[in-house]
Amino acid sequence: MTNNHNFRYFSAKKLIALGLALLSLLLVSQHSYAANDLSLSALKLTTNPDGSQEYSVTLQILIFMTALSFIPAAVIMMTSFTRIVVVMAILRQAFGLQQTPSNQVIIGITLFMTLFIMTPVYNEINARAIQPYLQEQLTSVEAINSAKVPLRAFMLEQTRIKDLDTLASMAGIEQVAQPTDLPMTVIIPAFVISELKTAFQIGFMLFIPFLIIDLVVASILMAMGMMMLSPMIVSLPFKLMLFVLIDGWNLVIGTLATSYGMGA
Repeated sequence: MTNNHNFRYFSAKKLIALGLALLSLLLVSQHSYAANDLSLSALKLTTNPDGSQEYSVTLQILIFMTALSFIPAAVIMMTSFTRIVVVMAILRQAFGLQQTPSNQVIIGITLFMTLFIMTPVYNEINARAIQPYLQEQLTSVEAINSAKVPLRAFMLEQTRIKDLDTLASMAGIEQVAQPTDLPMTVIIPAFVISELKTAFQIGFMLFIPFLIIDLVVASILMAMGMMMLSPMIVSLPFKLMLFVLIDGWNLVIGTLATSYGMGA
């Protein structure tokens, strides 16, 4: 008991000493900053020759760190990610498999397919916006406006006119000279709707052969009186064999890539 009491007393003394040391360090630091009159400006504006204004680097970093939370949504909503991941999910459902391929594998395939498909768009953005901005030939606002041009062109190429008209009428935009005049707040949701429709069309075409196999196997089992045996268990090996024999992964990936004009 005496040893435990001494240990607790010694630990309390150490904590108090550590607290006093930290407090002293804080006071010394504050005194040093006050003595040197150091101040960090949270906001500093620089006026350009054309009259526009640029924010300070500190605020740009803050805005960039905040925008990082929106990058996943941008990747999903403004690229080929949506179409590919929906088709992959429907294909797994057509097999009758719940966890194979796993979600990690599907997301990984989708991510790298998205990088492959979006490479020409990225190269154009890099040439028109990123490199000129890094070389200080463009301001940040001009770089963003330049980067939107190839991305907007990509989305409009995959977006149906009907979807654009629906979203434009809902936004109160009656008529524009050309689709590129529409704001991104209209183009992005119209693009997502078109992507979902295209993904379901491709998924439907993939689902039909597997559905036929399920129907044939179920009919054979019913004729043989094996009603207690699940048709899904019997049809799964045949669906896997069919998919492997026709080189299904090559066909699915090739179809998804060519649907965006890759290799055309």
